[in-house]
Amino acid sequence: MENKIEARDLHLYYGEKHALKGINLDIYKNKVTALIGPSGCGKSTFLKSINRMNDYIDNVKITGQIYIDEEEVYSERVDTTILRKKVGMVFQQPNPFPMSIYDNVAYGPRVHGVKDKKQLDTIVKKSLDSCVLYEEVKDRLTSSALGLSGGQQQRLCIARALAVSPDIILLDEPTSALDPISTLKIEELLLQLKEEYTIVIVTHNMQQASRIADYTAFFLSGEMIEYGQTKDIFSLPKDKRTEDYITGRFG
Repeated sequence: MENKIEARDLHLYYGEKHALKGINLDIYKNKVTALIGPSGCGKSTFLKSINRMNDYIDNVKITGQIYIDEEEVYSERVDTTILRKKVGMVFQQPNPFPMSIYDNVAYGPRVHGVKDKKQLDTIVKKSLDSCVLYEEVKDRLTSSALGLSGGQQQRLCIARALAVSPDIILLDEPTSALDPISTLKIEELLLQLKEEYTIVIVTHNMQQASRIADYTAFFLSGEMIEYGQTKDIFSLPKDKRTEDYITGRFG
């Protein structure tokens, strides 16, 4: 299997706080990888390390390496704008821009220099189609995105990430603010999208990880305790701490 993302002895400090402790992890191409663990265990911090979102936080120190397609992410040669085009991010709360549905999706391509209206129309339709949203919104593309339901807003945010043709999609608890039906739609969508993209999702929902993830990594207190195929992690965990978390003894 082809590695898409590799972390090697990754340590991250917020000031004195040692938030990630020697993470070694291979994330495979065109798979869904779930990061699970209790709050504050480092899984979102690790996710944000992949596309250098932690650069925006003061007093962060990082040692070790992350590679995407064998290119070191923290090299001085890396242009973070290009990196974040390649590695899209979707957050816990849907965060559409206060503009039209069309302009939300067209925003990224315009930033990256696409000016042609016909080309933008094609990108917007394809991105919304990919998120099974186009048919729901095609008659109100010029209406404010803020008028969409929570589930639709989250699918719009995924469409916005897809519009710049990323290779990787990072999702930080993307369904925690959604109802069960919207959650199911997002999960079905992610299973379709992995045909074209590599997906990494942080989730607190054990059932969600078991439903959609090919691989699962369990984090605890800044360490990665166990990593493997999801079916093995959930049915035959090697570490007692993994078993205790999955069975609800703590978390």
